[in-house]
Amino acid sequence: MYPLQLRLGHEPGRGLAGRKDSTRRALRTLMRALVAMSGGVDSSVAAALMLEQGYDVIGVTLKQWEGADGSMPTAGCCTLSDAEDARRVAAQLDIPYYVLDYVEEFTKAVVEPFAAGYLNGLTPNPCIECNRMVRFSALLERTEALGCDVLVTGHHARVVEDGDLYRLAKAVDATKDQSYVLHMLDQYALSKIRLPVGEMTKTEVRARAGQLGLRTASKPDSQDICFVASGDYRDFLSERHPRAGAPGEVLDMNGNVIGEHAGTAGFTIGQRKGLGVAVGSPRYVLDIEPTKQTITIGTYEDLLTTRCVVTEMSFTDRAPGVGDRVGVKVRYRSEPVDADIVAVGDRWEFTFVEPQPRPAPGQSLVMYVGEFVLGGGIIIDDRSSVTAVL
Repeated sequence: MYPLQLRLGHEPGRGLAGRKDSTRRALRTLMRALVAMSGGVDSSVAAALMLEQGYDVIGVTLKQWEGADGSMPTAGCCTLSDAEDARRVAAQLDIPYYVLDYVEEFTKAVVEPFAAGYLNGLTPNPCIECNRMVRFSALLERTEALGCDVLVTGHHARVVEDGDLYRLAKAVDATKDQSYVLHMLDQYALSKIRLPVGEMTKTEVRARAGQLGLRTASKPDSQDICFVASGDYRDFLSERHPRAGAPGEVLDMNGNVIGEHAGTAGFTIGQRKGLGVAVGSPRYVLDIEPTKQTITIGTYEDLLTTRCVVTEMSFTDRAPGVGDRVGVKVRYRSEPVDADIVAVGDRWEFTFVEPQPRPAPGQSLVMYVGEFVLGGGIIIDDRSSVTAVL
């Protein structure tokens, strides 16, 4: 049922944590934490903090992508060197460490939908799908199978207990907040996860890593899609799907041909740079038609809308309803804007209080009330009608 477990050669002894085997056995009568270690500073410090809280800690790295020879990639993020960093941190902390093979699950749940989305004119977010289908689904199952009480990650977000509810909240460090990509977590998942660095600023995290002498203390944050070694998703698509680079026409709002492009998969709604067309003033992608191999561009005013339609909604706790005003984020690095919920059902419709650039279908709309996440869903083409109003 579970992927192959691989050991990376560290046996617990007396490392930085200074714990003898007898102490470790005593701790196992308490709480056990499975820490997802990416090889970065956040998850390294998360593991150390769980040790300080008295948990018996197991470190794991997910092997999610591999090269032609079956090895972990050497470029991008989640690489072989990242796994080596995680292994060495685990050795410093004197905790057992494993690499878990999730390549098959990751390919089916994340990579294939990512490629299909772009080929169909969407702008998917692979990090959200990874969290939904792998990190907080398959890995949470593995957490339980290993007899661990909690799953720990280095995400910058917080879980707040509020009576009988667990609420997902923004991180203390607003510049590093990752609550957007965790919006799919339900009450069960929130009750089982711990996000210790969400209570710290990034500066504090690095300082703590430095105090502990962790090798990841000054390691830069990864900005890459883990399975895109070149850093450019268009290269990844073109290598695997020749039609991703099929040329086509660039149209204006009246349907006139004003240029050519090198593949609709290279564009997203709202894109301004790299259009390959000079018309004297800024232009933005308004529409992508993969079947016709065309993109339509227009002015910023043409891009504005007051409507957003969302499907596949999920909620962290209680669902809001028609008439409620919430803050919504329609892309990762943006601030919430006010919107009213005007329809719910299979499709939810939101009306922005102020006109906004049209959200890209395939991205996620995430709802907030203050610092708390209510849930979210996948943005679809806002020109389609809402079929269910409750």
